[in-house]
Formats: sequence, structure tokens, C-alpha cells
Amino acid sequence: LEAVYPFIFMDAIHYKVREDHRYVTKAAYVVLGITMDGRKDILGVWIGEHESSKFWLNVLNDLKSRGVLDVYLFCTDGLCGMMEAIHAVYPQSRLQRCIVHQIRSSTRFVSWKDIKQVVADLKKIYTSVTLDEAEENLLQFSEKWRNQYPSCVKSWEENWEVLSTFYEYPPEVRKIIYTTNIIEGLNRQFRQITKNKPSFTNDDSLRRMLYLASQRITKRWRTRCQNWDLVLSQLEIMFSGRAAG
Repeated sequence: LEAVYPFIFMDAIHYKVREDHRYVTKAAYVVLGITMDGRKDILGVWIGEHESSKFWLNVLNDLKSRGVLDVYLFCTDGLCGMMEAIHAVYPQSRLQRCIVHQIRSSTRFVSWKDIKQVVADLKKIYTSVTLDEAEENLLQFSEKWRNQYPSCVKSWEENWEVLSTFYEYPPEVRKIIYTTNIIEGLNRQFRQITKNKPSFTNDDSLRRMLYLASQRITKRWRTRCQNWDLVLSQLEIMFSGRAAG
């Protein structure tokens, strides 16, 4: 693997795997990196039943042992134990929570009659131009909906630190880290390839299938990320001195 990745995306796909004469749902955790020349690279797929700090420590230490010395930004769903593990293995790295996942999880219990307005009010927060404007919109959102949907408001307030990371960066960088669309696109391709196999006999059979799928997918990747030269020049200024690992 490369010594430095400007961005690493992490997400999970769920599969049925046979274990002890029954089928259990297991997650395949996909780790995708963007290289210094702006190209996508699948760094690995790890299979497990439960997310935890210990699980993610193993994943990140595996990446480190394979040569990854530095990561500027991790872009991820709200995976359990992730933040603690990143701080332990890559203490300089920043973490951005996926906005799309956050909206989905925080509005699960919002009434259908209110959902359109709640989502519109949330959009004002994450499309704000500056952090100050976003925090003002979050305050207004909290005052408007706290009594009706306290868990939704609490979720945004408590996770604000990792939801608002992208405001520190210029627009071109924001577009890359704003959502985990890059890895969700990859996961859609995994699902397309594995759709005719609803379950797997064991972890190894799932791992083999995903490995072969990875080979097929990466062969089709030709293009660099949009506006990469501009993105890289901005990253080199912001993360000055770290490009050498």
C-alpha cells in the first residue's frame, strides 16, 4: 500500500453467513483509499459480526503494518468504536461523519407528516457556507424541533464535532469528503456482483467472493477524482510537511 492517503472511506455491507448450523448476519467492512494522484484503491475488506474499538484497532493496525503511515481524513458512517481507534493509530488524522447516513439515522422516528420539513431544515445546516452559519442554523433547528423530536436534535448536537469537519476545507475538498458517495457507489457494485448469492457457507467463501469482485471493479477504474490537481494543491498547503509520511 502507499505511505500516505489523503482520504480513506469506510462503510459496511451486510451478508448472511452460515455459522454453527444457522445463518447470521455479518458485515463486510470495505476500506477504500484515494491515492496522492487522485485514484481510488480498495485497501481491504474485513468481516465481522460486531463493530468495536478493538475491531477497528485491528483493521487500522493492519493498514499501518502494510505501509500506510498517514491518512489526512477518514470519511465514515457512524461506525461504533471508529473514532477511538483512529485517535490511537493515526492521531493526526481527522474524521468526517457521512451526512447522508446521519440524516437517515437521525430521522428514523420522525413522523411522515413532518419528515419533509425536518429534512429541509437539516439541509440548511449542512449546506451552510461557513461553520458559523451552520451552527446558527443548527441552533434554530434545535429550538424548533427539540420538544417534538428530542432524539433527532440530540444526535446532531452530540455528533456535531465529526459532522462539521468539512467546514475547515475549501469547496473542492468538501465535495470529496461531504458524503460517502464514493464508497456507497463501490458497495452498489459489490451488491450487483453478489446479488445471485443470497448467503455464504462461511467467512472464507464471502471473503473470496468479495476479493474477486474487487478485482473486477478496480479494473474498470480509470479516472482520477474531479478537479484533483486543485484538490491536491490545497491539501498540500493544509497538510504541509505530512506528504512525506
